[in-house]
Amino acid sequence: MLPRTFFLRALPWSSVSGLLAAALLALPLAAQQPNASWWTRYEERVTATQNEQPHWVTPLVTVTPRLEQEVRTDFVRQTNTKLQNTWNYGNSKGLEIIPFRRVELLFNLPPFFNHDSNAKDGFGDVSFNSKYRIFSRNEESGNSIITAFLAATVPTGKNGNGSCCAVVTPTLAVGKGFGQLALTSTAGGSLPVTNSTGLGHTIAWNNTIQYRAAKTGPARLFWPELEFNSSFYKGGANDGKTATFATPGLILGRIPLTRDASGKPGRLGLTFGAGDQIALTHFHTYNHAIVLTARIPF
Repeated sequence: MLPRTFFLRALPWSSVSGLLAAALLALPLAAQQPNASWWTRYEERVTATQNEQPHWVTPLVTVTPRLEQEVRTDFVRQTNTKLQNTWNYGNSKGLEIIPFRRVELLFNLPPFFNHDSNAKDGFGDVSFNSKYRIFSRNEESGNSIITAFLAATVPTGKNGNGSCCAVVTPTLAVGKGFGQLALTSTAGGSLPVTNSTGLGHTIAWNNTIQYRAAKTGPARLFWPELEFNSSFYKGGANDGKTATFATPGLILGRIPLTRDASGKPGRLGLTFGAGDQIALTHFHTYNHAIVLTARIPF
């Protein structure tokens, strides 16, 4: 039997972009505007897909069960117990697209870590994620969603800023809206491809409460939120320990950048957000983390 690492090494990563392009070209085209450009028809199909789900904003930390299409980058400053700061530029974010009706693919750039301590600066691991939306109802027909994720990291980090081994992480996410209030919960576990004894397993459980300030007017763009981000460690150096953070924050978006002839907002927009992760448990690898996010939905 071939070792599991064989498949990661044998995967033709250089052909991923070509396969993606081929998949996009093979997508069914919308029939409403037969003379429209390919990109216009593609955007119409993505809009139709997103109109089948709630229109909440994506939280700061928790991965949303909604299918989103955007370019995103985050900046995180972690402060440890010695008041030393580590900046994470990028925070493993990148390009998110919706190539099929129920599917989202996320291609994340490796983050860059800048340390105040004696630790060496360097890039972290490359990561990917994928979503399959199992169930969804928009605000008019139930305001709820269930989605499965499958994420993977590849050990490309330098100077100790990444993992030793590839890790796969399946996750289940659910969400329910009540008027302008949105509740989201995700639960998943890490599955190291190799060295599972040394790395152990981490069960991540995230819960988010969001509230849209208004349905209309400028206040409709404001989404105050509170997240609870928990990690339960099984095996490895932190076996049996639990770390929980509370993350109050505010998301501002989506700010439309384009409008059609009737004045209706187009797909292109801007979203910003900021928050602070605060350690709640005795065990934690850092005390606080300032989280900043910038996104361009399209």
